[in-house]
Amino acid sequence: MKREWQRTAGVVAGLLSLLAVTACGGQNQNAAGTAANGNNQVAEAAGATAGAGESTSAGGGTESLTVYLNDFDAVIGEMFEKKTGIKLNIVSGNGAEIMSRIEAEQGNPQWDVVWIDAMPSIYGLDAKDQLLTGWTPENVAGLKDNYESLIPEDGSYYPTGAHAAGIIVYNKNKISGADIPATWEDLKNSVYKGKLGMADPAIAAPAYPFVANFFEDKGIDGGKEYFNSLLEQGLRVYPKNPQVVQALTSGEIDIAALQESNAYSMLAAGEPVELVWPEDGAPASVRVAAIQKNTGKADAAKQFVSFLLEPEVQQELIDSGDESYFEPSAEGAAPKADRAKEAKLNFTDAAYSSEHEAEIKQWFADQAVQ
Repeated sequence: MKREWQRTAGVVAGLLSLLAVTACGGQNQNAAGTAANGNNQVAEAAGATAGAGESTSAGGGTESLTVYLNDFDAVIGEMFEKKTGIKLNIVSGNGAEIMSRIEAEQGNPQWDVVWIDAMPSIYGLDAKDQLLTGWTPENVAGLKDNYESLIPEDGSYYPTGAHAAGIIVYNKNKISGADIPATWEDLKNSVYKGKLGMADPAIAAPAYPFVANFFEDKGIDGGKEYFNSLLEQGLRVYPKNPQVVQALTSGEIDIAALQESNAYSMLAAGEPVELVWPEDGAPASVRVAAIQKNTGKADAAKQFVSFLLEPEVQQELIDSGDESYFEPSAEGAAPKADRAKEAKLNFTDAAYSSEHEAEIKQWFADQAVQ
């Protein structure tokens, strides 16, 4: 009944081992080695480190910031350089890769700014005193109230928007009428047995915020009970959301909890799917930006974080970015016109998510080896 999960068991176990190694201070120079979209490779990031301790001034002609970023929205480099003249040295990867690299570099950080869909993990970095604190961007006042409320008291990170970590996507040729789900509880319906999929919370950046919301809402035991019920139904777990898309496209599964940009991309591609924003809301994945505590480029880093909070910047990312389906944090920026007007995001407390992150991920990993 849980054999499908075993397909990713090796990957999960490997990542957990990697995290264990990095937590012991080991160096893993390959953790974020999957730079995509023409971004700089790890070796280039290491080269930038040589200047990490140099004193620079914002707007300097040859200055560059090393930004650790999820593997999308590389367009931000061109946007920021166009406005400020400051180049970005972007190192991209999935959530686990980025956070593993940061953990590995604790003694010698090679990054200036991290901008990632992993607020709980960034909260954890703040708890470890790895983030620059005690500053407030001037344009924070332009954030929506619910996003301003996400900013920690020490000002260690700032939210630039949020998207649904998962909405329900189903093949309309296979599921119809009364079988169409309306809520997350409906996924327990036996009609979906062996046909349901999702991304792995230990690997995909949005997948942990997705599952964490259930655990916070239902309690630890209730969260386990909910996902156990899906596992009993033969839930298939894939490393990342693009693999979930492939499974839906190939007919390997008929229904999935899928990150919203991937879901809308399937619609745009003409795939025979429909999207359901559950009546009880969709768990939110909040993208935040934070500055490395000992960066020698604090002025430029602050300028970059402030830049990300500007409504014009967020609007340009919505209009032309790679990951364009999200709810902007800034007043004045609007989501894509075809994004559901009734979209309801459920935010999980960052402290709760961070505190239980290892426990919840370990529980999912344990299911993989049963």
